[in-house]
Amino acid sequence: MTWLEGDYPNPTPPGKRLAERLKSPEILRTPGAHNGLAGLLAKRAGFEALYVSGAGVSASMGLPDLGVMTLEDLCFAVRTIFRATDLPLIVDADTGYGEALNVMRTVRELEMAGAAAMQMEDQKLPKKCGHLNDKQLVSADEMALKVAAAVKARTHLQIIARTDALTDEGLDAAISRARTYVDAGADIVFADGLATEDDFRAFADAVGVPALANMTEFGRTPHYTGQQFQNMGYKIVIWPVSQLRCALKAMDGLYATINSDDGTEAREPDMLTRAELYELINYFDYEELDSSIVKTVVPTAAE
Repeated sequence: MTWLEGDYPNPTPPGKRLAERLKSPEILRTPGAHNGLAGLLAKRAGFEALYVSGAGVSASMGLPDLGVMTLEDLCFAVRTIFRATDLPLIVDADTGYGEALNVMRTVRELEMAGAAAMQMEDQKLPKKCGHLNDKQLVSADEMALKVAAAVKARTHLQIIARTDALTDEGLDAAISRARTYVDAGADIVFADGLATEDDFRAFADAVGVPALANMTEFGRTPHYTGQQFQNMGYKIVIWPVSQLRCALKAMDGLYATINSDDGTEAREPDMLTRAELYELINYFDYEELDSSIVKTVVPTAAE
């Protein structure tokens, strides 16, 4: 089955699919995907949803995660990943790309691109990763207005309100902000930069709606498993850019090998073969749709 055929994608809107999945007692384990191929690999591994990280998409463009990526850049990534996978996508929309009217447009554009949920944070521009220092926050009331605008604009998109208040204002302030955002209509809340199990539990227990946990490497949060987050009361855990970090490390090694060996032979065991890539992207299913295309035979190396 390919996305060109009439039975694709799933007719149930992805936001509704995500909301229904969150009724399960089992935590939703959600790895990052920065492009369609990463999404296909995650889907083949059995994951039910994917996370589209602003940091991951920005980095894949060679840009820092400082709010310099545009809405159209993000929507392009969302469209390609959704088209490839038809999975519910939780999408990082940074600060919503502006004020209330801009946030409403962001919601509409992301729904049309295939998003299931939009995450928006309470920072000022230039925004920063939640695990970094000296983030500047908007007021809770200003963020609540943006959440209310997002809810007004959506048809099925789940609205995730993220607070970055922990570092500068403390856990109680982060909980207070999250509750304010829930009152404004947020479906899911997320406090970034938590570190201790006690803090994770306290936040999840206090907010009254599903909570999302961020298991990013090299930050403030120590390594916890999905099961541990479930035991702390969380409904979603994301690994936002782990796949990109692994891919970059592998590519870095490849380029070093080409430079040192004047070729790639030593790295071939680490590569997907041509046949494996074609299987992943359903190459032959597409080919079969057009009888004028002669079926491809995967070449073999000359003896």
